[in-house]
Amino acid sequence: MSENLGAELRRLRLAAGLSLTQLGERLSYSKGHLSKIERGQKTPPVELVRRCDALLRADGRLIALAPAEPVRRRGGAADLDRRQALAVGAGSLLALGLGTPAGVPAAVPTVGTAVETTGASTVLGAFRIQFDQMRRLGQVLAPGELLPMLTAHTDTLAVRAAAVGDRERRPLLVLASRYAEFAGWMAQEAGDDATALRLTGRAVDLAEAGGDRDLAGYALVRRGLISCYAGDSGQTVGLAQLAQHRALPTRIRGLAAQREAQGHALAGDRDACLRSLDLARTLLARADERDGSPTLGTTNLPDPAAVVAGWCLHDLGRPHEAAEVLDRECARIAPEALRTRTRFGIRRALAHAAAGEVEHACALAAELLAPQSAVPSATVALDIRRLARELSRFPSSRAVRELQPALVAALAH
Repeated sequence: MSENLGAELRRLRLAAGLSLTQLGERLSYSKGHLSKIERGQKTPPVELVRRCDALLRADGRLIALAPAEPVRRRGGAADLDRRQALAVGAGSLLALGLGTPAGVPAAVPTVGTAVETTGASTVLGAFRIQFDQMRRLGQVLAPGELLPMLTAHTDTLAVRAAAVGDRERRPLLVLASRYAEFAGWMAQEAGDDATALRLTGRAVDLAEAGGDRDLAGYALVRRGLISCYAGDSGQTVGLAQLAQHRALPTRIRGLAAQREAQGHALAGDRDACLRSLDLARTLLARADERDGSPTLGTTNLPDPAAVVAGWCLHDLGRPHEAAEVLDRECARIAPEALRTRTRFGIRRALAHAAAGEVEHACALAAELLAPQSAVPSATVALDIRRLARELSRFPSSRAVRELQPALVAALAH
């Protein structure tokens, strides 16, 4: 595979009229390093392949030849083959009651929120307040600390729902499903994709029992994120497309379009990525809340589509453009949203490092690595490893040497 990649890289470079020296200057890589890649003597990191693909206008051909990057996680997408993962997605689609795209109904019933003024409504209100607090705690606590509380609250709501009448039961089950879904995200943040998938499945079951079939669609978006972090572009796109049926709420379809854009970016398909991002912006701009349930997806980004665009530009091998977007959008994230600031801030530092702006990348990362150690995230750790790999190309840089202990400490958690 590396020989085929090297040969195609050389062919595209010559077709573009670039010498090895010129290509190296544009990519911040040495002529000797690139020469070894072209001769099949060295396997390039996927980030370099993406930049070569973008620079040489290969439209994903080089990315398709790149070896898969190993993902250090505790299960989930890395252990699922494509048929299994799509079967998981199909299960969510069936939970929606859609069966196949041709059988999509005109609308999905909205969960009612009217509850009689009883003990159940008091419990519901208290647990909704608790849920908002849990989401805030998710920004400052390690996922392993929050996960037991989330699962305990899920169980409590489910038990309570079994003891009341149908009218009171439904909103309790829907709220329990939101707890389970958030618990799934915390499991993914802890690096346990298998548990994340299991909890997401439980969330769909609870929501369906409460009459809310929308969460099954959002589960596809969440499962697509696991595939995205595993580097599986096809699976990411496939799951995201399943979640864009017209029966689903506008917000879920907007979030699904964002996920599809990320999948296209992984494959190097710039045009498809930009189309999906445009659709996501349109859908999210007109999204509204259909009931009193907690909002699905992040609430800490003023413009989620813009931040995802910056993320995608990096995966498309365009680090300068990515850095420009992420510089602007990261400045808009609230200081108290520690986990969100770290996630996109590290991606911002990674973009600057890939663009050859080493000292600036180190300065940005230095501010974020201590929070990552305090609030560890398996998904952020993937980008920290990529950042460490980018910076390792500049061993003579004082900024890189000074950052090294913090990088090691952050990855040790």
